[in-house]
Amino acid sequence: MSGIDNTPKKDVVLPSGIKVKPIYGPEDVKDMDYKRDLGNAGEYPYTRGIYPLMYRDRPWIIRQYSGFSAGEDTNTRLKFLMQRGVTGLSLAFGLPSQMGLDSDHPLAEDEVGRAGVAIDTLRDMEDIFNGIPLGKVNTNMTINATASIMLAMYVAAAEKQGVPRDQVKCTIQNDILKEYIARGAWIYPLKPSMRLIGDTIEYCNRELPNVNALSVSSGHIRFAGTTAAHEAGYALLIANAYVEHLLGRGMNIDDIGERITFSCSGGMNFFEDIAKYRALRRSWAKNMKERFGAKNPRSMRFVSSGGGGNQELTKQEPENNIIRETMYALAAALGGVQAMTMPGYMEAYSIPTPKAQQIATRTSQILIEESGITDTVDPLGGSYYVEWLTNEMEKRIKEIMVEVEEKGGILEAIEKGYIQRQVAAQAYLYQRKIESGELVKVGVNKYATEGEADLELHEYDSRVRDAQIERLKKVKAGRDNSGVERILKDLGKAAGGKDNLMPHIMEAVKAYATVGEISGKLQEKFGLFKEPVTF
Repeated sequence: MSGIDNTPKKDVVLPSGIKVKPIYGPEDVKDMDYKRDLGNAGEYPYTRGIYPLMYRDRPWIIRQYSGFSAGEDTNTRLKFLMQRGVTGLSLAFGLPSQMGLDSDHPLAEDEVGRAGVAIDTLRDMEDIFNGIPLGKVNTNMTINATASIMLAMYVAAAEKQGVPRDQVKCTIQNDILKEYIARGAWIYPLKPSMRLIGDTIEYCNRELPNVNALSVSSGHIRFAGTTAAHEAGYALLIANAYVEHLLGRGMNIDDIGERITFSCSGGMNFFEDIAKYRALRRSWAKNMKERFGAKNPRSMRFVSSGGGGNQELTKQEPENNIIRETMYALAAALGGVQAMTMPGYMEAYSIPTPKAQQIATRTSQILIEESGITDTVDPLGGSYYVEWLTNEMEKRIKEIMVEVEEKGGILEAIEKGYIQRQVAAQAYLYQRKIESGELVKVGVNKYATEGEADLELHEYDSRVRDAQIERLKKVKAGRDNSGVERILKDLGKAAGGKDNLMPHIMEAVKAYATVGEISGKLQEKFGLFKEPVTF
């Protein structure tokens, strides 16, 4: 790329806006108090980790984000990954399923099973987990607007396997505020969406003790182009909005805190991300204790997954992404996450092949088994630079949160499009830095090779939609349609009132009502979210 300045920079400023000196020493952390600011792992404020022995006692969960085509195809891939040693599953849903559309809907054309598995009814969920014991595996589901429906299907599928509800283990993302900000897979307006999230969490508290009903996804905010500090700040603001909503429903803060997890993402500045994870743990612990009055230590723990970094992957010289993935994984591990979902090296341009996902799985396994980083807790703790940077990251996160709160808070900032504008501006700046060469991407704007890369693409079979529609027709023909109609009518009535909607959704799912039918009935009462003008 022409016009790139390769002159070494005298000043180093991290993407989050933190200026870095050439060297750090005791004077940079002279005001730090060990007990107040760090503490031992497993102790407040959890800067060094949420468990006393961390990976020496429990290595991070290894997941691979997987789902495409129909249920049988995704089932095959999940079993392949389990055979390769993943210790947790992560399900990718097709876009129509995320948006509450059945496979026969006109808007679903060409998207059925393309970049996530197609799910129309409980039958599809049964196919996905056929032969996979849902009483033993822990599944993460990246689903938001239709999270309540997909959770109901997962629980119903487990029950059909004979698994008691108290043994069902899964995490649903269920983070709709992030969708308004960064990803766009919303359906209903903000207020009824918050109600659905509250209904789901309340239901899980009563019925599903091993289900995490909310995973705040800062990772998707990062994918959209934000800095590490903005990813963290917006995530905490979003989590606080959910907590305040649940408290307003009469729930106890210590019942709420244990139900919240976080899904984060990495970037290519290694130490910035390590500091981000440490600062997030400390910030969340203080937030829960000082702002909300939590007393149970479990409510103050920042339970997180990491890895990610999809926004940093490149189509050019895709094998370079294997090194990038290793850096994401290492930063997440040294940052102290509890689970890791690593992208396949080809995810900049395609659904990963089994080989690409095996390499990503092996990356975590090699770090756990061979690298020595799991031998001791928080091995970078006490580093002058890491501790200084953790402090600076915490300050930057707080500044971002105050800025949004001065705009009226996260909910108002989303409704007015303020956060969306901020994310778009950061993404634009990031791209400009790559194009100018200020931000180096090896193999893209520096050390680039001539010619096009020989890319291996995931071939989409257009027959998938036809087969899925045929399967849907058979389900509808074989169910009690008058019973489904009655259940959906009752759901509509409940949506117009104040009852918890999860029991009604559970009943509809078990009767093989479709995602589109259930979502459509809720849309009749709730309406659709109207995107604010952001430019």
